Amino acid sequence: VAKDLGLQLPALSDRSARILDKGRTQYFALHGKTGHLVTAERIDREQLCRLVEKCVLRCELVVEGEM
Repeated sequence: VAKDLGLQLPALSDRSARILDKGRTQYFALHGKTGHLVTAERIDREQLCRLVEKCVLRCELVVEGEM
């Protein structure tokens, strides 16, 4: 994520970067030491999208401050 945004790794924590998932379950997290987007827990596609052919989980990345 840091690389995609063109930021140095410390800038992610300085700017309070965080992942917001739609819904109650937090499926994704931002790894603080690497800046990678990771799964926060096991994702069960069959449970989440059993009636949908294309399964999409949306999340937002919030970074404070000017870019």
